[in-house]
Amino acid sequence: MSFRLGVDVGGTFTDLLLVNEQSGEMYTAKVPSTPEDSSIGVSNGIDRVCGDADVDPGDITHVMHGTTVATNTILTGTGAKVGLVTTKGYRQVLQIARSFVPGGLGGWVIYNKSLPIAPLALTIEADERVGADGSVVHELNVESLEAELQKLAGKGVEALTVSLINSFANPAHEQQVREVAEGVLPGVPVSLSSEVVPEMQEYERTITTVANSYVRPKVATYVRNLEQQLNDTMSGVQLHVLRSDGGLASADAAEAVPVNLLMSGPAGGVSGAIWIASQADHNNLLTFDMGGTSTDVALVQDGQAQLRRETTVGDVTVRASSVDVRTVGAGGGSIAHVPELTGALRVGPQSAGADPGPAAYAKGGEEPTVTDANVVLGYLPAEVRLGGDMKLDRGAAEAAVQKIADALGLSLMEAASGIVSLVNENMYGALRLVSVEQGHDPREFALIAFGGAGPLHANALGRLMSSWPVIIPPGPGVLCAYGDATTRVRNEASRTFIRRFGRTNAEEAADIFADLAEQASQALDEEGIPRSDQTLSYQADIRYHGQGLLLTVDFELDDLRQQGLDVIGDRFDQMHEQLFTFALPEDKELVNLRAVSEGKPTVVRALRVAEGDASPAAAEMVSHEIYVDGGMQQAMLYDRSKLKAGNVITGPAIVLEMDSTTLILPAHEGQVDEYGNILITPSNS
Repeated sequence: MSFRLGVDVGGTFTDLLLVNEQSGEMYTAKVPSTPEDSSIGVSNGIDRVCGDADVDPGDITHVMHGTTVATNTILTGTGAKVGLVTTKGYRQVLQIARSFVPGGLGGWVIYNKSLPIAPLALTIEADERVGADGSVVHELNVESLEAELQKLAGKGVEALTVSLINSFANPAHEQQVREVAEGVLPGVPVSLSSEVVPEMQEYERTITTVANSYVRPKVATYVRNLEQQLNDTMSGVQLHVLRSDGGLASADAAEAVPVNLLMSGPAGGVSGAIWIASQADHNNLLTFDMGGTSTDVALVQDGQAQLRRETTVGDVTVRASSVDVRTVGAGGGSIAHVPELTGALRVGPQSAGADPGPAAYAKGGEEPTVTDANVVLGYLPAEVRLGGDMKLDRGAAEAAVQKIADALGLSLMEAASGIVSLVNENMYGALRLVSVEQGHDPREFALIAFGGAGPLHANALGRLMSSWPVIIPPGPGVLCAYGDATTRVRNEASRTFIRRFGRTNAEEAADIFADLAEQASQALDEEGIPRSDQTLSYQADIRYHGQGLLLTVDFELDDLRQQGLDVIGDRFDQMHEQLFTFALPEDKELVNLRAVSEGKPTVVRALRVAEGDASPAAAEMVSHEIYVDGGMQQAMLYDRSKLKAGNVITGPAIVLEMDSTTLILPAHEGQVDEYGNILITPSNS
């Protein structure tokens, strides 16, 4: 018997999902994260889930892992000392960057531009030149390059980036630079822009490859240590790491191109939400993942997550495909405070994290957090055991929230209610970013909530967005691990090909796509995935001629061959009109072409719950007092494990389970479907 294990490491908890590959049976576990060394939390989680399932860790053949190591390396500024090789005359490419100042009309007054992660002092120039058509204008001066690299060696660089002008058209000089660098800087990892992102636009290509170098040593160390740790207990186990675009990368690919992992953690939640919602025939979704530190939201249309070609972490934006996830510093651990300057309540983005955590955790935390407010309001009653065994301290939560009440001159309950309302508004703004501001009507989407804190706030967010039903899946606190365990191995290959539609044809483009498909499939071949289990998809980055904006269009290659370039062009017009309310009669232009190869998904059986009638009486625990809608009300507590399909829970009510707690508000009801999802809607709908 063999098993697959999905592991998601969050800022507060580490979630695990163990899947029996033959039967599809699943086992879950949640343990505290260990920020000082994430692999410790992973090891603790493996012991827990294998113990609960009575499974020998040696029976686990595959581990699929979502990680925030690359993300946190950039956010904390703890990456490698990166050297950069540019073409002569382009040494300041990172300093010039792009002319964009965040912060609205007054942004230029307060904006402090951060220093590039490859400093000018560690940037050297290669005496060479390649033309835009790929022709060699000036051969590489190897002697001069060696002398410049020797200077970098004396400055202790830990990683090297090579990004030469027009290398996307001809990578020969970059490859030559790597050969020289390996002799002068032995043991220093070298990243080539022509391999990381072989596309036009020098700044975007350079910053992406520099970011790859910046996180590469730390990610490589983490992946190797985790592999070693896994192999100590699971001989021959195969490790895959979740990519930002929701696919899986091999351990070797994760080490070589870690820039593709920057949104690894949030992508797991979206993948898990798509899988579990599709079982219940919900394909248009707003995903709402609220953890202890932050909240991630995304939009899913027709069962496909919206992707974007840029990934932003902190103030670093790189060109790498990622699920279009928007993150706000609003989680269960977000700290509430009242600044003296304004006297107005604020929540986050500072977080109590996993250590010491909210005051209610009784681990030394004293600052008031969202979790503490939920405890005070009664939404997290004494019966709750976080992770299955962590008892909450209501007295400590009340003492913490009382600080806010005193600062604002409010009662304890009013202060706690204000904290929860404000954090809901923050998350509402993030949901609008991925829906309304992208031309989508949120009323046409269901809201699926997960993460440890998501189901507590989901009903309120559904009411703000008018997105119904609000779906609370089984095991919402470990849904990211579902995504890790159920997603597919993925690889992509791209090429810049700038042609107006009138100056090329579908046959020429299709031939290039076929070559890219072969390149993308080779990585899956090396993983031992047969071609019969691989699927291919195609994308083109398009713009109107003379325009700078690019939109990415998905299409089928057979449609392109049979119907011509209008298959891409018509879809581009539709997308442009949806986003900007108009389309132009201008000639369209291909810019970047891309092929994506994916392996076969893991077989996981969606568990069904027993049939019942409308009454949830068998799952009732005790009546409990909560503060909601400005007053105290009685709410029934329910044991989710005893709910049956067809049960209808009338709000106000609280549903308890091992890894999360669901709040159903007054004038709303939650119906349990055959898969155990709770579907919350207004009572009169």
